[in-house]
Amino acid sequence: MKQTMYDTIKETAQFIRGQIDELPKIAIILGTGLGDLVSHMEIIRELNYADIPHFPVSTVEGHSGRLIFGTLGDKYVMAMQGRFHYYEGYDMKQVTFPVRVMKELGVDTLFVSNAAGGMNKEFKVGDVMVISDHINLFPENPLRGRNDERMGPRFPAMTEAYYPRLISLADTIAAEEGIRLMHGVYVGTAGPTFETPAEYEYFRVIGGDAVGMSTVPEVIVANHAGMKVFGVSVITDLGGKDVKEVPTHEEVQKAALKAQPVMTHLIKEMLKRI
Repeated sequence: MKQTMYDTIKETAQFIRGQIDELPKIAIILGTGLGDLVSHMEIIRELNYADIPHFPVSTVEGHSGRLIFGTLGDKYVMAMQGRFHYYEGYDMKQVTFPVRVMKELGVDTLFVSNAAGGMNKEFKVGDVMVISDHINLFPENPLRGRNDERMGPRFPAMTEAYYPRLISLADTIAAEEGIRLMHGVYVGTAGPTFETPAEYEYFRVIGGDAVGMSTVPEVIVANHAGMKVFGVSVITDLGGKDVKEVPTHEEVQKAALKAQPVMTHLIKEMLKRI
């Protein structure tokens, strides 16, 4: 009999349980150039994606490909150092598979981070943006197909896809510590091309503040699974008809590394207080 997705998820989760003595309730997905947050962790155990049954393997520079368990901000967490993207050739079930496994392992709160291009006129390169909402422009939804009620409802609400209390906590910390913290709507696209000036203008007109090639599928699945989500983008470049700079992946990585200390501090402080 053909193995179901649910069976595959359970098989992967069972393997991880066999490697780890204690499982966390909080997970973090680290995006392009943001993987150094793990250097602030007291690492207990690392698993290479290649060694985990059914896990895809990241092919993008800046994505290490390790599942890390340890403490950060006084909390025990699981961190994905490197994520999977639709543009790499994976289907949406593969892109979001780790989130399904996290839920099966008992994770109830998910932090997601990414590098994004900004089109909000108030943004500067290096800004940290709390994701208040998103616009899904991917050509496929990770929930397309037959729904397994054991993993979530057929029609999950996305009204509060990003958990308001976690957003409020981030704002409190930013106000206390004088952190410039922006808010905005993240537009998720398939990639892998960077956006044209006209596309940046289009995304701004439809309500977007930043754009990237990840995060949205993972957030959809996390909400489907009943997890609380906090999302943050590092603004690594700016786009629009009045912006002449041409972004490269190397420049995006460099900008992400510069902004990394602010994002790292924010997440560590949030973890201490939840």
